[in-house]
Amino acid sequence: MGVFGAIGDRSHGEIVFGNDPVSGLRSIIAIHSTALGPALGGTRFYPYDTEEEALEDVLRLSQGMTRKAAAAGLDLGGGKAVIIGDPRTMKSERLWRAYGRVVDSLQGRYITAEDVGTDTMDMDLIGHETRWVVGVPVEEGGSGDPSPATARGIIAATRAVAKYRFGTDDLSQRSVAILGVGKVGTDLARRYHEAGAKIYAADVYPPALERAVEMYGVTPVGLDDIYEVEADILAPCSLGGVFTDETVPRLACKVIVGAANNQLEREDHADAIAERDILYAPDFVANAGGLINVSEELRGYTVERAAARIDKIYTNMCHVLKTAEEQGITPNAAAIDWAERRVEEIGTLRMFRRRAKYGK
Repeated sequence: MGVFGAIGDRSHGEIVFGNDPVSGLRSIIAIHSTALGPALGGTRFYPYDTEEEALEDVLRLSQGMTRKAAAAGLDLGGGKAVIIGDPRTMKSERLWRAYGRVVDSLQGRYITAEDVGTDTMDMDLIGHETRWVVGVPVEEGGSGDPSPATARGIIAATRAVAKYRFGTDDLSQRSVAILGVGKVGTDLARRYHEAGAKIYAADVYPPALERAVEMYGVTPVGLDDIYEVEADILAPCSLGGVFTDETVPRLACKVIVGAANNQLEREDHADAIAERDILYAPDFVANAGGLINVSEELRGYTVERAAARIDKIYTNMCHVLKTAEEQGITPNAAAIDWAERRVEEIGTLRMFRRRAKYGK
């Protein structure tokens, strides 16, 4: 399938391929929408099996970023980037600076940040070649690692879901199963531990799971068994596409609120989850904390203002749940409609040229 066939009806505006044989850089930047503002989204460094797989991932992720920014009330569009390769062996100054030039060629239509396989120091190197990068180290004037901000937002979303489903947003008596204890999952485990919740966790990387057990007393679970843990909350915090025809029938949780992007392999899996009387919190509403945090760099970062805006995810999630109940649809459908309506209603303002009262 060609590039345009892969895009299908998702309405991406621009796709840019970057290549630097010297460093091994093979990158794809997908801009889904700039209706609300420049497209902001992280760069994922991952050893995709095929170029087609990388393209499909970046297309899905960038569309999700449009919805995420819109639902969070940000004046930003949706974009994402992927670099094909192993981040443990391929990173170099040359690669990041070559990639920075690709980003810079878009002249601000795309602003990058960190994602799976990248960190703040990588963003710093990209910044040598372009100013269109956020999530740089604190010592360089940035907001630093966005993982704690993402986890903070997940807790806010979970409290909203718990209030709706259990009648209270107190998490001290709840149990949670975390799939993936990387940077976000580990910080989420810390927050649940501090709240007094019972924590189960699974991860493909044993040292990460061992660290979570040691630090926060989590109960380790097999990677394939996590779906069947009878926990109140299931929190997917690794890669996307975890809810499939195979995994949905095995779910034993009551609600799902996690940090992973594109958790549904297909959007109709939201209906399948609902049929099992499990409340699925739309991932792009729940996990917007990291995006909100780095977006604050665009106007001068302060911790207090970023935290206050992240905490509004509680209100956003309450709105989605209430709308879904009133309309008799899934929260996922309600959230998609809400985000797309904002893109359409606010984005069309750009069709009108603003002109001063006096002069030309």
